[in-house]
Amino acid sequence: MQESIFQRRRGRCSTVVNLSQYGHLVHIETIEELKLYELIPNVVWVFDIDKHGWWWGNSAAVTFWGLDSLQALIDKDLSGDTQGARDRTLQTFELAVREGLTVDPWTTYPNGKPKTLLMMHRAVLLGPDRHRGIIAYINEQVNMGEQPENLLLMEAMRYTRVPATTFTLDGTPVVENPAATDAYNYIHGQSLAADISPFVARFADPADGQTCLNRVQAGEEGRWDYIMQTANGPRRHSLDIRRTRHPLNGDFLFLVVEYDFTELYEALEEVESARSRLHDIAMKDALTGVHSLHYMQEAADAELAHAALDKQPLWLMFIDLDGFKAINDNFSHSAGDEVLREVARRLQEVICESDLLARIGGDEYVLLSHASSRADSERMAQRILDCLHEPIPVEGAQARVSASIGIANFPDDGEDLESLLKAADAAMYRVKKDGKNGFAFVPSED
Repeated sequence: MQESIFQRRRGRCSTVVNLSQYGHLVHIETIEELKLYELIPNVVWVFDIDKHGWWWGNSAAVTFWGLDSLQALIDKDLSGDTQGARDRTLQTFELAVREGLTVDPWTTYPNGKPKTLLMMHRAVLLGPDRHRGIIAYINEQVNMGEQPENLLLMEAMRYTRVPATTFTLDGTPVVENPAATDAYNYIHGQSLAADISPFVARFADPADGQTCLNRVQAGEEGRWDYIMQTANGPRRHSLDIRRTRHPLNGDFLFLVVEYDFTELYEALEEVESARSRLHDIAMKDALTGVHSLHYMQEAADAELAHAALDKQPLWLMFIDLDGFKAINDNFSHSAGDEVLREVARRLQEVICESDLLARIGGDEYVLLSHASSRADSERMAQRILDCLHEPIPVEGAQARVSASIGIANFPDDGEDLESLLKAADAAMYRVKKDGKNGFAFVPSED
């Protein structure tokens, strides 16, 4: 009778266990080997992990579940169990594989009513297919009080996907939920150094882990962000750490709940990177690579403020190319773009490193020069004219441009960028009217 029951169950499952992992476990081949458990008055059952169902139970187990036969227990429908419940069972098996015996509270629902029990589990292999299994012994019923909220809190901690672990003050785990087991199960098979606790071993940087543990041991509580070395690789976790006490012996413990914000951090990092790229685009002229007008507007305020504070002059040069329209007309717009790039390159070669050069329009450039005197600014303007004297090769021909330059002085000709640009622009048009290819200062009001 019992053997036929097992054969029927065996036909409904197909999982084969890797013996290299669990070959050291006791192998129960048939339920005939469990007859002595009928002599035990306590509730004992055997649960098949791979089938997620009962493999066997003694008479006390059948009574506990309010059933009338072992067959009813074996056939009990558990298809409605949540993934969290399945994870919890598998976690218990893995823990029992490592430690030999587990003792922890479980909440069961015989006849639909919650009952919290202190249960012991041993890991075994079951049947000819060597399914993973646990022998469960009910040790005692735990009094959780009359309020069902206590049971709900315990269930929530078990089934949440947020890792939660309670540690002793030396960093040894006391109990963890399945999410924590999944995140850090790789540590259980490691041989840790004598000065590295399991808590510290979870950190990507053990020094961070030791610092965190030291703070907890000093009585601190709080929420701190760290990079944790999980089974899925380094992850950014926010650790909410609270001190508590063991409910049975009163020892001090600390509870760690970990919130993974890796994706959020990476998204924010990408937003910041995109913002930085957009800022760079706004700050640079896409064609020539020199600064943009937007950058000049931002930088000029600081430059003018420093010059005013140090009582040093600044010279704004408005540079407008001569003959550029003819290049577009006689060649092509791509040739015109090449001329603008070459002009920018030549200008950068002759200006000082501390000067600011920007392209502000089609063929217009602005230079904010730190020349120390009018004579120095004249020499700078002449260098600009000279560097443009050589022709520029384009499309197999030679293109020629010159420049008309208007020069305004800070603070005499204006105290902000807008007024300086306006004054220099007017001086530049005087050069245009006088024949181009030259420079002129803003005339004195005297």
